[in-house]
Amino acid sequence: MTLPAYESTGAAWNGIPADVGGEAVRRSRTWAWLVVPAAAGILLGIAWWLLAPGGANLLTRDPALGDPSTPLTRLPRDLVLAALLLLAGCFTAVLLDSSRPEQGRALRTFLAAAGGLAGSAAAWQVGLLAAGWWGPTGAVPAGEDGFTLRSAVVLIVWPFTVALLAFLYNLFSLLGRGTRTGDQAH
Repeated sequence: MTLPAYESTGAAWNGIPADVGGEAVRRSRTWAWLVVPAAAGILLGIAWWLLAPGGANLLTRDPALGDPSTPLTRLPRDLVLAALLLLAGCFTAVLLDSSRPEQGRALRTFLAAAGGLAGSAAAWQVGLLAAGWWGPTGAVPAGEDGFTLRSAVVLIVWPFTVALLAFLYNLFSLLGRGTRTGDQAH
């Protein structure tokens, strides 16, 4: 007895190859590199407000640094957000490197960096929102901004870390292969 043509060729009865479902799953996983870091920015924003001077100030618990309008809190507040974004960028890059090196690594790296930028913006805005909700009430003195980010350059720490570490991981993997001669060069 012979098999019908669609069973012997690997195609379904309607002519669609059997592995198309795996491609859709792979595409949805690729877009997760954009969505998950952006959503993680919400948690980082809350952590920023909880840890930073001028916010809940859980790191130092110094009453002098508890007031968001104090000029002494500006630099440490920006550095706390920068440290959180650097940690998130390192974590994202390690996850990116541990993924399979199949086709689409460049797209995943781009989406992870773009997701890091979106996550940075989300962390910044959620931190400001948390300061508005849970921060001290009252008027901010004239000329002061309260709990805010003074250096916008901090927002590119996450995508820069992802891009730099992805470059370094790829460079070291290429250098680790060594040089090939003759027939092995291709």
